[in-house]
Amino acid sequence: MKRLFTLLLIPFCSAAFAQKLETLTIEKIMRDPKWIGISPSDVHWSDDSKKVYFTWGTSRGELYSILTGNVKPVKVDIEEQKLQGSHNGVWNKKHTLKLYEKNGDIFLDEPLTGKVLQLTNTTERESNPRFNGDESKVTFMRGDNLYSLKLNGGELVQLTNFVHEAAKGKATGRKKADQDGGNEQDKWLKSQQLELFDIVKVNENDRKLDSAEHADLAPKKLKEIAIDDKVVGSVTLSPDGRFITYRLAKHPDAKRTIVPDYVTASGFTEDIPNRTKVGAAQTAYESFIFDTQRDSVYKINTSAIPGIKDIPAYVKDYPKELEQRTKLNEDRKVEIQGTFWSEDGKSAVVEVGAQDNKDRWLMKLDAQTGNLSLLYREHNDAWVGGPGQDNMGWIDNTHFYFESEASGYAHIYVVDVIDGISKQLTSGKWEAQTLQLSNDKKTFYFTANMEHPGVTEFYKMPVSGGSPVKLTTLKGGNEVSLSPDEKWLAIRYSYSNKPWELYIQPNKAGAAPTKVTNSTTDEFNSYPWRDPQIITFKNRYGSDVYARLYLPQHPDPAKPAVVFVHGAGYLQNADYKWSYYFREFMFNNMLADNGYTVLDMDYSGSAGYGGDWRTAIYRHMGGKDLTDEADGVKMLVDKYGVNPKHVGLYGGSYGGFITLMAMFTEPDVFTSGAAIRSVTDWAHYNHGYTDEILNEPFTDEKAYRQSSPIYFADGLKGNLLMLHGMVDQNVNYQDIIRLTQKLIELHKDNWELASYPVEDHAFEQPSSWTDEYKRIFKLFEQTLKK
Repeated sequence: MKRLFTLLLIPFCSAAFAQKLETLTIEKIMRDPKWIGISPSDVHWSDDSKKVYFTWGTSRGELYSILTGNVKPVKVDIEEQKLQGSHNGVWNKKHTLKLYEKNGDIFLDEPLTGKVLQLTNTTERESNPRFNGDESKVTFMRGDNLYSLKLNGGELVQLTNFVHEAAKGKATGRKKADQDGGNEQDKWLKSQQLELFDIVKVNENDRKLDSAEHADLAPKKLKEIAIDDKVVGSVTLSPDGRFITYRLAKHPDAKRTIVPDYVTASGFTEDIPNRTKVGAAQTAYESFIFDTQRDSVYKINTSAIPGIKDIPAYVKDYPKELEQRTKLNEDRKVEIQGTFWSEDGKSAVVEVGAQDNKDRWLMKLDAQTGNLSLLYREHNDAWVGGPGQDNMGWIDNTHFYFESEASGYAHIYVVDVIDGISKQLTSGKWEAQTLQLSNDKKTFYFTANMEHPGVTEFYKMPVSGGSPVKLTTLKGGNEVSLSPDEKWLAIRYSYSNKPWELYIQPNKAGAAPTKVTNSTTDEFNSYPWRDPQIITFKNRYGSDVYARLYLPQHPDPAKPAVVFVHGAGYLQNADYKWSYYFREFMFNNMLADNGYTVLDMDYSGSAGYGGDWRTAIYRHMGGKDLTDEADGVKMLVDKYGVNPKHVGLYGGSYGGFITLMAMFTEPDVFTSGAAIRSVTDWAHYNHGYTDEILNEPFTDEKAYRQSSPIYFADGLKGNLLMLHGMVDQNVNYQDIIRLTQKLIELHKDNWELASYPVEDHAFEQPSSWTDEYKRIFKLFEQTLKK
């Protein structure tokens, strides 16, 4: 559910579409999105900071560029595309050289001269290039192993020798018998020969001398590190080249779901291997250090991590389980997610995450012993999360920056690794959503919703803290790419009723942005798309709920209303940027044109509002998130005159789940509902999303029972329409079939199921979108306007 609808936003403007859009219809809205126009995407800078590249223009996504001095978009030809490096990569300390991987080989770019040097050209794949401590070498991964390549001279050295079966001690049969000196009979015969014949004694003595001499002359063999059937990853070299840290992962052989594909080229049903379900055995991790100086390997010791034996708070609901865990007193399973070395190589910080999601630690690593000491701990009885979790690194050799939600909102922190004292640099009821350090390591650049939860702006601030300086000026959504020389901002900007466009601006506060693209078609522009009001109302707990409100110019006499429920759960939609749900935005406009009042809220669990709001659904999806929807309906009735008997709702994925819960548990609030690609039983969804919020079915059955619609299906009173793709690899089609069977057994007859044989979770075919929303609109027209 972290992924819902694939946004194929906005292709190509041509004369064929240059017509006026006077009346919205399902057929017009749900066409191939190219009728709207294609917004710029994948915005990135050239390494010399002279050009901005972006994908634009047609549904094929052609590459365009502009110059900082000439913002007219120019299509990039094939030759330039071939020469273009990766916009991902690693810069050296002076920011004059950049390493990157392209097509499985390693390249070195010198932007000032335009020179690009290909460092590897092999059939094997090289990846993860890095400069070593003094930047005289490049390190990279090839297969399972780490290599270094000297920049001057080109000497290639293998630094690790991970083997899936250690050579030593693995000989079998006659070969192993020879290594051991043979069996008892062989040993007796050899002893007899030495006793009887002088020539045998001489030859045997010479052989031993030769063997010892060759052993002294032979080059030292790189240590074999046996990893058996585990997968090696996170291989990191210390700046001085002495220590190599790495992680081994043991993947379980867990049972996976199968998705049948019925409409195939072969004419036969074909099975698509799919995911595991929540609660399946998870990957086990261990992290190690290879000390090349001592030629020894040892494990990073996690047993002294503070709270390593803590039992999650929810276990108190299960006394027998609590008693058993208390008695066992076992360490919790953790994963070391990354090793960060200071430039001088004297300090290393590792990030550790608890597999039960309740804790995240920053620990200082003593590489000589493998011991860890605490720098910072973030705990949450629900689950640790929020924006910015991956934003971390070194400011200097003693100060490490990171983001934490410990204050209630995601903010920027710095910890002194010498004395262990951490300092919070930003504060307030807003979130730092992106974060990067300037080239000179004196300034933080970050995106935040400081002025309003639904407006993102780009800021800068000294690394020591202070008042953030706002750099962007356009109200709405600002996605900023800072040029490598930090003189320019490339801004992908949108507003509630205006799709994304590209702007460019000098990196100065108050500077005026220059618009680069005009992507929307004349037909799209001809309709007066509503700028929905962003309103707030109080829920039953006294908290502010933010929502988009679409008011009809001519309300229908029946005073109907429709609530749209966004998907993903943790997603923000009541904001001032162009919606991820652009089709639903247009459908909501059409509903308003037809006399409906439409409400689209950021219910409990949505992104953008801090940790308490994010975790408000812990152990009870369909709890506070659903009561927010019901409270929103009450607000519409009290303030906008909506008829309480004429309220419907619809949504996809998590929104479909909420629709089911609403129809089953709030039947007096919602007359009709359309549940699209909905989860019906969380015990059948995936692990990575569900176990954070509900723990695991066999350890917290209560959470799954009170959160899964299938247990409440008997409460259905109103009109339910369910719609689902049959090759859905996210929320499997099996989910809706299980609920269908339950409704049949409950003798319910006020429901329908529309199935889409060729659609995955994110629908692609305009015909499917059209059919889907024609059914939804028909449902509302027939049941909410009586």
